[in-house]
Amino acid sequence: YPHADIERIDVSRALALEGVSHVVTGEQVKQYSRPFIAGVRGQMEHYSLAVDRVRYVGEPVAVAIAKNRYIAEDALDEIYVSYRQRPHVVDLNASLGDAAPILHSGTSSNLVSDRKFSYGDPVRVFREAEHCISVKVTYPRSTCTPIECFVVVAEYDQSENSFDVLANFQGPFTLHAVMSLALDVPANKLRLRTPAHSGGSFGVKQAVFPYIVLMGLASKIAGKPVKWVEDRLEHLVGANAATGRQTIIRAAVESNGEILALDFDQLEDCGAYLRAPEPASLYRMHGNLSGAYKVAHLSVRNRVALTNTVPSGLNRGFGGPQLYFALERLVDRIARRRELDPVEVRRQNFVPKESFPHRCPAGAVLDSGDYQLVVDRALEEGGMKDLILRKAEARSNGRLYGIGCSAVVEPSVSNMGYITAVLSAEERDRAGPKNGAITAVSISLDLLGSVSVVIDSVPQGQGHRTAVSQVVAEVFGIAPTDVGVSSAFDSALTNWSIASGNYSSRFGPAVAGTAHLAASRLRDRLAKRAAAQLNVAENTIVFGNGKIYSSRNPDNFLAFRRVA
Repeated sequence: YPHADIERIDVSRALALEGVSHVVTGEQVKQYSRPFIAGVRGQMEHYSLAVDRVRYVGEPVAVAIAKNRYIAEDALDEIYVSYRQRPHVVDLNASLGDAAPILHSGTSSNLVSDRKFSYGDPVRVFREAEHCISVKVTYPRSTCTPIECFVVVAEYDQSENSFDVLANFQGPFTLHAVMSLALDVPANKLRLRTPAHSGGSFGVKQAVFPYIVLMGLASKIAGKPVKWVEDRLEHLVGANAATGRQTIIRAAVESNGEILALDFDQLEDCGAYLRAPEPASLYRMHGNLSGAYKVAHLSVRNRVALTNTVPSGLNRGFGGPQLYFALERLVDRIARRRELDPVEVRRQNFVPKESFPHRCPAGAVLDSGDYQLVVDRALEEGGMKDLILRKAEARSNGRLYGIGCSAVVEPSVSNMGYITAVLSAEERDRAGPKNGAITAVSISLDLLGSVSVVIDSVPQGQGHRTAVSQVVAEVFGIAPTDVGVSSAFDSALTNWSIASGNYSSRFGPAVAGTAHLAASRLRDRLAKRAAAQLNVAENTIVFGNGKIYSSRNPDNFLAFRRVA
């Protein structure tokens, strides 16, 4: 059911099956854990199992623990749950209506966050502008299905009151604290490990964290290690999905198509629970709401609503598609209303080359670029002239033929401090600054000259180890095969931070860049040692082909292995 009270759960027949040791229900989860913390104020209790009420189709209500998967699945068929249906709401706008059922009794409505922002003087600019052009865009919820579903292996140590978990969790590791709080243990009592490769994700495997907590509790209750492998149906029904968004966006526009100001009214659908790191999907792009355009004035209203649908989380761009689809539709509408070329409207409004670095009105810094040149190349390499001819020919034959364009500048290597934008200025001041743009890389040498690197990026098949070995090898002038890279994560052993993980295109700039920095520091120490042994100036030292030598006398060299 999308919304129903749990009147009774009868597990007696399941427990009677041979090989079944325990059945965990919401009452036990409530006894042994705390609710997950939420990113906004309000009483929205969310546990790893439904307690008293289910709020979306697919919300788990019980866990059967047995000696093998086959018996456990049979046990599930023997669990009887008595539900009393409640009215439900799955439409975003309907969820805010007077007749809408309220999902959480601790809140007065399904609207759980409402924030307004203003930059520059948008009120005056809209009042004085020649034209005001608007568009309303509804962006639907979406999800994806990697070949490998969620996997969790958990073991509780009663003597230490600690949990050891192996899971294909992708990060971000801000959620390590969320899980520790839910398990009611200090962070150093939750050892979280990931394999060297976690399989495909596209963001979805961030949402394994409630199940990490659930399996930890299952191990604690059962008194033995447990393993859970999500099946495809469980994933399709209850894993997670991107947010849905309704955006009404207005532009103050001159007759020539110049955009002077933007006004956003964004309403976000986060599903049945505000699950961490939400409502971050509204705020990851906040500093760059104006996209690639030189808009100086901006106003924003961000609202978050709950519906009887699966909770939201990371998925394919995390807030980016929802924003830029609406913004680019607006630019197209401006072009049509003013009878202008949509490419030229974009070109006219781009941040000019001479203005970089450019600070957007909401705070983002665009460090560099030449957007005009990018457009020229796109038109040429994309064959725009030929496309226009094809369009004319198709239209003359009564066929529809369209040419679309969009211009997107998306922030990457996200500093997760952006989530604090959901707080008021006073609350942010009290909390202090938050930085999530951190990466940890360890590099070491052994006596035989091999280089070992440990990274915190939790790859999912993107080739992180190959790339890092190449970066480090070039610094030391050795072969990539002489560099060993470990991508298996262990919160008890790996150097890590809240930003560790695989998301937001952070690997290249952050992880590979940090590996280069660490290797360079170690190279400088080796160069100093080599210079002393070769009796040459340190600034002449060169690393190459497994050797260390002076640029002034390449024949006088030391083997890299010897210096190591």
